[in-house]
Amino acid sequence: MSREILLLVDALAREKNVPQDIVFTALEMALASATKKRYTDDVDVRVSIDRVTGDYESFRRWEVVEDNDHEEPSRQYAITDVNEQNLGLAIGEFYEEPLEPIEFGRIGAQTAKQVILQKIRDAEREQILNDFLERREHLVTGTIKRIERGNAIVEVGKLEAKLPREHMIPKENLRVGDRVRAYLLKIDRDGRGAQLILSRTVPEFIAKLFELEVPEIEEGLIEIKAAARDPGARAKIAVKSNDQRIDPQGTCIGMRGSRVQAVTGELAGERVDIVLWSADPAQFVIGALAPAEVSKIMVDEDSHSMDVVVEEENLAMAIGRGGQNVRLASELTGWNLNIMTMEQAEQKHEAEYSRVRELFMRALDVDDEVAEILVQEGFTSLEEVAYVPIAEMLDIEGFDEDLVNELRSRSRDALLTQAIAKEEQVENSVEALQDLEGMTPEIARALASNSIATRDDLAELAVDELVEMTGIDQEAAKQLIMTARAHWFEQE
Repeated sequence: MSREILLLVDALAREKNVPQDIVFTALEMALASATKKRYTDDVDVRVSIDRVTGDYESFRRWEVVEDNDHEEPSRQYAITDVNEQNLGLAIGEFYEEPLEPIEFGRIGAQTAKQVILQKIRDAEREQILNDFLERREHLVTGTIKRIERGNAIVEVGKLEAKLPREHMIPKENLRVGDRVRAYLLKIDRDGRGAQLILSRTVPEFIAKLFELEVPEIEEGLIEIKAAARDPGARAKIAVKSNDQRIDPQGTCIGMRGSRVQAVTGELAGERVDIVLWSADPAQFVIGALAPAEVSKIMVDEDSHSMDVVVEEENLAMAIGRGGQNVRLASELTGWNLNIMTMEQAEQKHEAEYSRVRELFMRALDVDDEVAEILVQEGFTSLEEVAYVPIAEMLDIEGFDEDLVNELRSRSRDALLTQAIAKEEQVENSVEALQDLEGMTPEIARALASNSIATRDDLAELAVDELVEMTGIDQEAAKQLIMTARAHWFEQE
C-alpha cells in the first residue's frame, strides 16, 4: 500500500509538473476527508504521510482555546480542562489522539480524486503565476476573452487577468477578441485563488509605454521621474537625462513625433505633455504649467504650496479646461498650486502684509513704525522675532540692543501666553468630546489639536479627514462621525 502511494505521488507530480509535496498534501487532505465520514459530528482530522516510506498515520485533534471561546466541543478543548489533565498545552496548540488509519483502497474514490485534482490545479496556477511574476512584467499584453459586468477578462498566456471597468480609459470601446495592453496593478488573492488585476488608467501605465517606445529609458540614459494623467484626455510626464549629450524631451518625442504618437495611439488619443524635470521645485512647476508662461512664483514650504502668478492673458491657459492643466501640474510636481493674476497676487500680498503688521502691533505692543520696519525686514511671525540671531536684528537701522532685547522678550512672552491659551482650549475640547461613545483621550486630544472642539465640529468632518487627524481606521472613523451626528436626527 505504501509503495502504491509513492508511485501515485510520483506519477501525478510528473504529469502535472508540480512539486511532490503538493501531491502529498492533497492526498493527506483526501484521506482526512474520508476519515471524517466515520463521525456524525464535525471533527478535525489530520493525516500525515511519511514522504520516504509512504506510511501514513491519522489523528483526531482538538484545538486548545479560552474557556469563553469553547463553542465546539467536537473540535475544541477548554484551557481549564487541559490544565486539569496536565496535558502541557497552550492556547492555539492541538491535543491529538491517534486513529486507526482508513484503508486507502476503500476511500470514496470520487472525493479523493476531486480533492487531489483541485489541489493540483491550484498548485499549477500558482506555479504559472510565480513564473510570470519572476519575469517582473508590469506591462502585459493579452486578448479579451469575455466581458463580465463591464469588466474585461483578459487572457495573458496561460493566465486570466481582470481589467475592471473603472480602470478602462473613458469612452474606449473594448470588444471580445481585441488585443490589449495594460499595467499589472496588483495580485488579488481571494477564495478562488490569485488573480491579476490590470489597469489602463494609472500613471505607471504611460511610463511603461514610453519605456517600450524609447530604448534610452530602458538603458538608463533617460529617466521618467513622475507622471500624471486625466485618462483619455491629457497626461504629463517629467523626464530627466542622465547623459548631458541627450535631450530627454526630444528623445521621448521622437522623429516627427513618432514615439509620443505611438503612446497617444495606445491611449485612445490622450494628449501627452513631456516636461523637463528639475531638482528646483519652482523651476519644475514652471515647466509643468507649460505652455502657459509664469511671471512669478512664491513658495510656502510649510503648507507645501506655491502661489503662481501669470499675466491676465495666460490665466485661462495656466488653469486649463475645467482646471485640467493646473491639476495635472500639481499631481506631477507634488505641490499645491494656486494660480493667480498679478493684481490678485498684489492684493494677497497687501492683505498678508497688513495681517502681520497688526499682529506685531498687538502682540508686541509696539507702534505702527516699529511694526512696519519688522515687516519690511522680512519678519512674518512672532517665532522669528523671538529666536532669530540677535546680530541680524541689530543690523536693522534704528534698532539698538535695548530695543532688540525688549522685542525678543515680548515676543517670547506672547508665544508663552498663546501656548497656555491653546492648551486650555485643548483641555476644554477634550472634556467636551470625551463622553462620545468610541472616543478615547488620545483621539480627543488629536482632534482638539486640529481645532475640532465640539461635537458638531466632529460631525461635519469627512471620514478621510478624521483618519488623517487621528490615525484610526476607516470603519472606526465612520462610526465615530455617525455617533457625533446622532443628535442632529434626534432634533428632527
